[in-house]
Amino acid sequence: MNNGPAGHAAHSTVRPNAETGSRTPLRTFLRTSDGIPIDFVYEPGGVVYESCADASAPLSGDPVFVVAHGFTGDADRPHVRRVARALARYGAVVTFSFRGHGASGGYSTVGDREVLDLAAVVERARGLGHARVVTVGFSMGGSVVLRHAALHRGDVDAVVSVSAPARWYYRGTAPMRRLHWLVTRPAGRLVGRYGFRTRIHRRHWDPVPLSPVEAVPRIAPVPLLVVHGDRDGYFPVDHPRMLAAAAGDHGELWLEPGMGHAEHAATDDLLARIGDWAVRAVGADG
Repeated sequence: MNNGPAGHAAHSTVRPNAETGSRTPLRTFLRTSDGIPIDFVYEPGGVVYESCADASAPLSGDPVFVVAHGFTGDADRPHVRRVARALARYGAVVTFSFRGHGASGGYSTVGDREVLDLAAVVERARGLGHARVVTVGFSMGGSVVLRHAALHRGDVDAVVSVSAPARWYYRGTAPMRRLHWLVTRPAGRLVGRYGFRTRIHRRHWDPVPLSPVEAVPRIAPVPLLVVHGDRDGYFPVDHPRMLAAAAGDHGELWLEPGMGHAEHAATDDLLARIGDWAVRAVGADG
């Protein structure tokens, strides 16, 4: 799998009134720079920090949260919808399905070319009138938001990475050994396709993409929040600590007591704290 630079996304297949800045929900498909159609969902959100938000207000002051789901997720999964509902209290929300997932085209490259998917989605989110974009990624999506911010400097205003790996090829836990079987074996890819509705590319990475821990130092000065559970069954706590160490002063680490892995383990309280942090980080709290 090649990791070519992400170009600009083609325009969506629909051009609704939302392009002019109105608070209109939208579902459409975007096309990435390498031609993959991506299922894209935009919801204006409620914006709790504004005391007098109204349907005619301009969007430029509102942040938009772009939610990057984990491996085998998609925009319609209940746990992704729950995250979207929680963050919608703080701004508009974009959810989407990575390549090979849900209604999107192509095949999953498990965090490599998914950077192109996120680049297309972030560009479209800005095109909807939002001056401030916050990416929030979980597990595989957590690694993608880190790599995207490093490779597309200036495209986002804050980054939140939840339950992400620090390094590639980790097999130190039973869930990760099962995931490697799913990705690398023909029988595993069949299980992925028919059991998890995830189409996985059969080719190995070539070249190996920039790892999350290598990406993190390149994100500064964009605010970065790393969130991880101390009971994560996939990636133990040395992963978030590596990311935080690589981030230095521009990153913040929340090691959550009793939390497991990714969207399923993110409580409503945690999602609210993430929303509060993001609003402060991008200066949208007043």
